[in-house]
Amino acid sequence: MIQFYYHPSPNPAKIALFLEEAGLPYELVPVDTRKGEQFKPEFLAINPNAKTPALTDGDVAIFDSNAILLYLAEKTGQFLPENTPKARGEMLSWLMFVATGIGPYCGQAVHFSRFAPEKIPYAINRYAREAERHWGILDAQLGKHRYMLGDAYTLIDMSVWGWATRAQFALGDEAFGKLPNVKRHLDEISARPAAQRATALKDKFAFKTEFDDEARKFLFPQNAHLVA
Repeated sequence: MIQFYYHPSPNPAKIALFLEEAGLPYELVPVDTRKGEQFKPEFLAINPNAKTPALTDGDVAIFDSNAILLYLAEKTGQFLPENTPKARGEMLSWLMFVATGIGPYCGQAVHFSRFAPEKIPYAINRYAREAERHWGILDAQLGKHRYMLGDAYTLIDMSVWGWATRAQFALGDEAFGKLPNVKRHLDEISARPAAQRATALKDKFAFKTEFDDEARKFLFPQNAHLVA
């Protein structure tokens, strides 16, 4: 039985969507990051980076949402493009683009605009503009095709969907006015029954919602150096 270590945030959402789309049986294991559960020794043994999601499949332990997506796609043979070097190259390129661009820049844009203890205009502008630029590249790609790799729904669409659900939080309420193709893509996937089941997972557990001093300590442990 697959064990899926989950918190209701963009990266775990991708994995929840794949598992539901593929019809794979799994056990959902909550990891409440605002309570610091990601630092428990048993979780660090699976993901030494102390982030969700993570997944175990028998004696296999794997972390990083995009690595998990690729593992599950190759395990099941589902939601992959055709098996040619050209198609695989395109798939890997977009998978890594989301991993190294969309996720990190959206994360930093949110951090500096919403959570940093001091508002630094340079940092806010830097990450917001880069996040916008990366989303613009995705919007252009989705302007050419129904899905990220063409006419077929793949793991890349799931990876994009996880972050698109939070694009307005990162870019502002007006974000989709500039990203019509991303919005179309988001709406289409969100209407799928599997996406609705994946979204509903957040209601299965009482995750902490307060963003108090304890939550800040666990989410931003590096800030301890500021007061040391």
